[in-house]
Amino acid sequence: MSRRIQISLLLAVLAFAVACTNKKVNNPLATVGSKQPDKVLFDRAMDAMKHNHFDTARLDMQTLINTYPDSEYIARAKLAVADSWYAEGGTANLAQAEAEYADFITFFPNMPEAAEAQMKIANIHFNEMEKPDRDYTHAMRAEDEYRKLILQWPESKLVPEAKQRLLEVQEVIAEREYRVGRFYYNRQSYAAAIARLQSLADTYPLYSKADEVLYLLGQAYEAEIAMIRGRTINEAQKARMIEDFTKHAAQAYSQILTRYPLMARADDAKLRLQALHQPVPRPTKAAVAQNKAEENSRRPDPTITKVVRTFEKSPDTTAATRVGDPPLVDPKETSAKDIVQEANRAAMGKSADSENASVETVKGSPPGPDDPAPRSDTPPVGGAPSVNGTVVDNSAPPPSQPGAAELKPDAAPDPNELKPNVTADNTQPLPAPPQVNELQTASSGSTAGEEAKPGDAVASQDMASDSDISSSKKKKKKGLHKVVPF
Repeated sequence: MSRRIQISLLLAVLAFAVACTNKKVNNPLATVGSKQPDKVLFDRAMDAMKHNHFDTARLDMQTLINTYPDSEYIARAKLAVADSWYAEGGTANLAQAEAEYADFITFFPNMPEAAEAQMKIANIHFNEMEKPDRDYTHAMRAEDEYRKLILQWPESKLVPEAKQRLLEVQEVIAEREYRVGRFYYNRQSYAAAIARLQSLADTYPLYSKADEVLYLLGQAYEAEIAMIRGRTINEAQKARMIEDFTKHAAQAYSQILTRYPLMARADDAKLRLQALHQPVPRPTKAAVAQNKAEENSRRPDPTITKVVRTFEKSPDTTAATRVGDPPLVDPKETSAKDIVQEANRAAMGKSADSENASVETVKGSPPGPDDPAPRSDTPPVGGAPSVNGTVVDNSAPPPSQPGAAELKPDAAPDPNELKPNVTADNTQPLPAPPQVNELQTASSGSTAGEEAKPGDAVASQDMASDSDISSSKKKKKKGLHKVVPF
C-alpha cells in the first residue's frame, strides 16, 4: 500500500513539473510567429489607434523608433505618433501634434506624406480659428500654412482642398480688416481708414464685400475733400489736394464697376462718379461672367443657421467664394503715413518721382582758396574756348567747307526727315492713337458723368450691355449708405 502511495506522489510531482515547464511566456513581439518584431509593433500600435487607445499606440511606436532605427516603418511610425496626438484632440495635444508633424516634414520632406502632414498642421489652426472680432492668431497661421502647402507641394492631390480652405480663411481675415477700416472711418480717422481699406482691396480681391470695401474707400477720400474745403490754406494747394483725392475716389468707384459690376454697390458707385464729374466705365463681358461665377458660388446661409452661429466659437465661412485662386503672396501694405505724404506732395505740386531726382555735378577741380571767383563767361573745363563771352565750337566745319550745314530756305525737304503726325495739307495734327480700354472724358467726345464708350482697341462686342448686367445682378442688402455731401 505504501508503494502505491509513493508511486502516486511521484506521478503527481512529475505532472506538476511538466506543467510548469510547458507554461507559455507572454512575449509581446511573438504574437505572430513568422513576422518581424518591428512589423508586430507597428500592427499592434495601429490596432490600438483604431480602438482609441492612444497612449498604448504611442508607446508601441516609440518602442519601434528607439529599438529599430533602420526599420522600414520608421517614417510611418513617426507620422502615426503625430496622428495619435491629432486624433486625441485638445489644445495641448494639438500643439504636440503640430510639433510632431513639423518634425516629420523636416526628416522626410520628399515623401508624399509630407504634404499630408503640412495639411494637418494647417487644419489644426483652421479648426482653432475664431470669429473676426476675436483673436486672429490662428487665422493668420492657417493662411501661412495653407500657402506653404500650395507653394511647396503644387502637385499634391491635397492642393484643391487647401485652396478652398485658404479662401475661407482669407474671408475671415478680410472681414476683420474691413471692420477695422470701417471703425477708423466712423471715428473720422480717414487716413488710417484709407490705408486699411486700400491694403484690403489689394490683398483680398475675392472678399465677399469687396464692393463695400471700395465704396467705403471712395467715401473716405470724399470725406477728406470735404475737410480740405473747410480749411484755411493756400487756394492753389487746396485745389491740387482736392484734385488728387478726387482722382483716387474715382478710381475706387470705377473699380467697382469694372471688377464687381453685379454687386450691390455698382449703382451707388455710378452715381458717385457722376456727382464727381468723372467718366463712368463699362465692364467687359468677361468681368461680368467672372463676377457672376463668384457670386453664384457663395453658399446661402439661412436665418436659423445665422442665429445658431452667434453662439459658436468658429467663424462663418459660408460667404467665401468657391471659384478662383486665392492670393498666395501679400502685396505691399499701404500705411497712413504713405497717405499723408502723398497728400503733402499733391499740395506742393510734386510727384513721387520728383523726390528721387538727382543733382548733376560739374566735372573739374574746385577753385582754390586764393583763386578768383568763377565768372559766367568762363568756359567750362575741357570745353570750347570763348570769344567775347560766346562759346565757339571748333568741332563743326565752317560753312565754306564741303559738308557744312548751310541754311537754305528754298531747299527741298529731306525725304528721310522725321515729321510729326499731320494731315495731308500739313496744317492740322492727327489725333493720338486710342489707348487700350481708354475711358473717354468730356474733351474726347462724352460729357462728364456720362457712360464712357469703349475705345477702338476693345471691340464693342466685348463690352457688357445694360441687359447683361441687370439680368445677372443679385440684389443684396448692404449697410452704410452714407454719402458725404459735396
